Amino acid sequence: MESLGFLVDLALTLGAALIGGTLARLLKQPVVLGYLLGGMAVGPYALGLVQDVDEVRTLATVGVVFLLFGLGVQFSFRELRRYGRVALLGGTLEVVATIAAGTAISRFLGFPALEALFFGSMIAMTSTAVVLKILMDRGELESLHGRVLIGFMIAEDLSVVALLIILSALGNPQGHLGVALTVAGLKALGVLGAAFFLGTRVIPWLLTRVAKVQSRELFLLLLIMLAASTAYVTQRLGLSLALGAFLAGIIISESDFAQETLADIAPLRDTLTTLFFASLGMLVAPAAIAADWRLLLAMVGLAVVAKTIIGALVSSLFGYGSRTALLVGVGLIPIGEFSFVIAQAGLADGLISERLSSLMMGVVLCTVLLAPSALTGAQRLYAALYKNRVFSRVLSWRSDSLPESTVEELHDHVVIVGYGRIGMELARALGRRKLPVLCIDLDPVAINDLRVLGVPYIYGDAANPEVLAKACLDRARVMAVTCPDPVGTELIVRAAKKSYPRLDIVAVARLEHEDHVARLRALGAAEVVRPRYEAALEVVRHTLHRYGLTAAELHHAISALRDQPPSYEEHPWEAAVPAGDYGDEAPPAPEHLRVRRRRWY
Repeated sequence: MESLGFLVDLALTLGAALIGGTLARLLKQPVVLGYLLGGMAVGPYALGLVQDVDEVRTLATVGVVFLLFGLGVQFSFRELRRYGRVALLGGTLEVVATIAAGTAISRFLGFPALEALFFGSMIAMTSTAVVLKILMDRGELESLHGRVLIGFMIAEDLSVVALLIILSALGNPQGHLGVALTVAGLKALGVLGAAFFLGTRVIPWLLTRVAKVQSRELFLLLLIMLAASTAYVTQRLGLSLALGAFLAGIIISESDFAQETLADIAPLRDTLTTLFFASLGMLVAPAAIAADWRLLLAMVGLAVVAKTIIGALVSSLFGYGSRTALLVGVGLIPIGEFSFVIAQAGLADGLISERLSSLMMGVVLCTVLLAPSALTGAQRLYAALYKNRVFSRVLSWRSDSLPESTVEELHDHVVIVGYGRIGMELARALGRRKLPVLCIDLDPVAINDLRVLGVPYIYGDAANPEVLAKACLDRARVMAVTCPDPVGTELIVRAAKKSYPRLDIVAVARLEHEDHVARLRALGAAEVVRPRYEAALEVVRHTLHRYGLTAAELHHAISALRDQPPSYEEHPWEAAVPAGDYGDEAPPAPEHLRVRRRRWY
């Protein structure tokens, strides 16, 4: 009957996670929050539907293994090199500073020294899943602050392994702490050496042999065996399950089977990770949190302020402007997945109390809930402050403090705001025709590229009128706003049209929403380009060309689609190109190509 009891607990956990995740999705909140609340509802401290805490912790342990195994498979040295200095140096500095600040905060609140160190380590871990989801929903994944945030989170994810080793050594001191750390480091080096040997000699051979059988089930079983066995070995050596699982993922990530592994392991990883979040929610004691609600609010408030300030200062230290620094700091607010890993390690070794663990769960819930609105609020605050001339000078201090290239007396030049993928192609096209160009950017990496290429540039925030004045916009032919930040694009267009009403502006709309496009046009953009929509039109053009439509017919059809974009109430062809409405210049499409007026859903 024990097995049946376990199955009941498993079904209840999954059901609670399903309901909680669905409600969170409907309320436009991160699903992780729903998993935690669902687990808390059915846990032994709320409704009491799941009473066996040991089984709950077993589920959480399995979830930890596959969470870190998935992280290891997704880890990429190429991605780490892409973010370079800000990921390795800036992210490491941010982690160390946050741990120190969190330790000081918890000591100030009365926690013992060891628990204070655990609290500092836990708040240093930002929720990668939550931040990436927020950035994707806002269309800011490729923005400057989005790239910096990703760099910081790579450093945080890597630091988890080191933190687990250090905290594990603290939990099992062998005489002196220095001796314990040395022993743990030697064990870690031994494990890394063995992992390197297996990863280069044994595992690729084994994966190849099993893959040749062409059985997806056997390949998946091999992956599970590798993750579980490596985690077990590292635990037996006195390290952690999480370290072994991460190393197993790293081994596979460097093989030719990384993509296949991700595809096969993703459903299992997501399911077990869901169990991980839900089971940890069960360990939250609402009554204990309610009893310490003042302390919880103090911990949340101080943690949010500390992470925001540290993230902003570190970003500024590495050459990023005030707006990017502010958004990076606010983006680090949600505390997430790996803080749970650290908390569970502390509970398992008896290093932290159930009270701190419960309070930490409450801190995580509050910060995850605050994250989306905090980022929106930060952008609105920055936009409001920028309207004030005094605050505008303060916020744009970075653009005046760093050297800029020599901007000659330009005439009829193109001002490119944002030297990203689109801005780079535009500058290249203009350079081939010997047309004058000037670039404005806040990314130090982009500025360095422009300096090497000899392209005139200005380092600063283009939403600042003083920066715009240096770009000689009164003599410019066109201003192209190609930065990947939707809110920043609106601020730049507003500032440029306010100072130079006759300026011709073309802006890239990173969000496909009609209200964003309409705002850019209302602010004065003469042309608003939507990358995804333009890509769709190119696919339409190519497809119709294969049906024999002439160049004139294609031009008329695409122009009709572009002038009258589709609505959500009808099919694009019905909205933009009704059958028989091609005008006098082009004949109607063949009968078999005409759109029938019917619902497509």
